[in-house]
Amino acid sequence: MVLSTTSATGGNPVILQYMQQISIQKMEDVLVVIERDFQGLYSGALGVSSINGGQTAANEALTNLDITGYANARSQVFPKSSRGASVLSPYIRHNILTLSDVFQAVRKVPYKDREKFQDELLWQEYARQLYARMGTQLFENLRFEANRNQDGDGWNREMLCVDEVVSELETDGWLVNQTRMWLASQWTVRSEKGWLFGQERMYQQLLDGSRAANLLGWQWTVGTGTGKPYGFSKWQVDKRAPGLCTQCSLVGNCPIAEFPEETVLPHTASNERLEIDPDLAATRGPIVPEFNRNAEYVLLTIDSLGDADPALNAHLELPVVFVFNEPALRKLQLSSRRIAFYLQTLQDLSARRDVRVYLGDPYEFAMDHPVAVTFAPVPSFQKFKNLAEVYPYPWLRMPHGGSVKSFSSWRKSLTKNQ
Repeated sequence: MVLSTTSATGGNPVILQYMQQISIQKMEDVLVVIERDFQGLYSGALGVSSINGGQTAANEALTNLDITGYANARSQVFPKSSRGASVLSPYIRHNILTLSDVFQAVRKVPYKDREKFQDELLWQEYARQLYARMGTQLFENLRFEANRNQDGDGWNREMLCVDEVVSELETDGWLVNQTRMWLASQWTVRSEKGWLFGQERMYQQLLDGSRAANLLGWQWTVGTGTGKPYGFSKWQVDKRAPGLCTQCSLVGNCPIAEFPEETVLPHTASNERLEIDPDLAATRGPIVPEFNRNAEYVLLTIDSLGDADPALNAHLELPVVFVFNEPALRKLQLSSRRIAFYLQTLQDLSARRDVRVYLGDPYEFAMDHPVAVTFAPVPSFQKFKNLAEVYPYPWLRMPHGGSVKSFSSWRKSLTKNQ
């Protein structure tokens, strides 16, 4: 079924029998689009985040970036006015802003704040490289055994510290890293629910939700990456959200008044892929563009939606296609806020390029049409076949074949190899 016959900038898009075309007219409310075209493909209440999608919004956020005091304030939770977090992660996750863009933007900032901020960017790069190498193995306990599969809800909403944070997750689709750790620890370390279910619930909501960062964050918090679970307690709440506990209905009976007992987690079976990459070329993707035939479209993926996308930049004259993966959306049930962020991003791009948006199967589109696409370091990229052109991924640091069992070991091998 065809939902629209023109792109936002005009033209005559190819209409596919197995796809719906999505209208992304610049002035059209994204909630109208979601309600009209995405029935059954999202979860939760219909809404948009206060964080706008798109290159224009991303550029403005980067221009206004001020990380003065970041080292001390990055983990502050409440009041919101005291937070030092940059809130750039949704743009970084989708390479609307590349890690290199942001890394360079703070190069003249005083050392203490610059070092801490750039360390966080390197952590994001580590997560991407770990996932690129390990693939779906990152859904398993990485190095130590922890509760993974037990179902149930691990967030006690009677606790104000949990309820406030989960409410922010559900209404804005973004959290400071400190509260992500609170929720992960509460889910598995305190409530003893399987971390795989908890990370999936968080993933559905986060605008910056990536398998790489979310899986890694949960694994490190619950202890499967380090052997030492993060012990969430009232102490962190009092420090990072002063005054919040006094408003809680459980103030006289706080279930996290004390730190949880220290736990020694047993090792998992060793995984050689953590120590050495058996296929470094597959992990990092092409180093130079690969040309198989002439492209007629630029295909954007969820991992590269910015104006600096290498395939997009290489073909300024070609129409741009984005295909919402209908089977994946039906399974994942992402929040409407995530879908709205993508639609806003595509609307913004349509002001500069001929953008055609479909709901269907991106792998089928790439099979049936000669597309230029930028490599993405995720397992699903291997589903693309018959690609006309493939462009290198914009790594902050080129992947190496050494140890990735921890951030420090990855960074040490990075120094040796680059």
